[in-house]
Amino acid sequence: MIVRSVTDPSDPLLDDYRNLTDVGLRRRLEPEHGLFMAESHQVIARALAVGYPVRSVLTTPRWLSAVEQLDLPVDCPVFVGDEDLVRAVTGYRVHRGALAAMSRLPLPSIQDVVDAVRADRSRIAIFENIVDHTNLGAGIRSAAALGVDGVLVTPECADPLYRRSVRVSMGAVFAVPWTRLRSWPDDIKLLKASGYTVAAMTPGEQSIDLDDFVAAAHPHFALILGTEGAGITPAAQELADYRLRIPMAGGVDSLNVAAAAAVAFYTTR
Repeated sequence: MIVRSVTDPSDPLLDDYRNLTDVGLRRRLEPEHGLFMAESHQVIARALAVGYPVRSVLTTPRWLSAVEQLDLPVDCPVFVGDEDLVRAVTGYRVHRGALAAMSRLPLPSIQDVVDAVRADRSRIAIFENIVDHTNLGAGIRSAAALGVDGVLVTPECADPLYRRSVRVSMGAVFAVPWTRLRSWPDDIKLLKASGYTVAAMTPGEQSIDLDDFVAAAHPHFALILGTEGAGITPAAQELADYRLRIPMAGGVDSLNVAAAAAVAFYTTR
């Protein structure tokens, strides 16, 4: 790697890292330019291990020795500046040691994901229109930890590779096959044609208990988890084979979507 000391927050070499707190700007720029941010040595290492190309790394003198332990290309620039400079560039205090600007890889098709996970028994998670990056990252982390075989996100869903999603998932987004759907909810038909039973996680009188669905032992199934507040869209519910609920007590009608995902993935494991 090539270590470069930086002292000027306006240095063009640091443009990839500028104003990371502007969520709207990053959502527009990162997919457009094939860029995403990996934060912390652990997350950077996981991204490198699965083949994401690294454009550069930004760190402070305190964490440089840890960055040197990463499997970085010999020509990778590593920018080293004091904590005040890093905060001035990024807009927040980088307390996890390092940031890496990574290049995105082409997303597989939905059929590629389905073909990659087909086995005697398989599960796919579908996140529909999740808007909170923290919820999405936590949901993907639960999917990876609890053995879900693949993840699909709808066209309006938050970006799984946005910095906060990647950070909350602890790099789990690199551990599970995933892609973004292009035609929702019509893609449900493609899953059904591939042999998947599709179930929508939603409370209501037409829903059955999650335990009853598990007892039916469907060999291949996909669980849809809907956006915060509104839940799963009526069109997706209409195309689903089942509507499932997690039994609730104490007058509570539903769980946060990330919590519901963890419960559903554990129960169906």
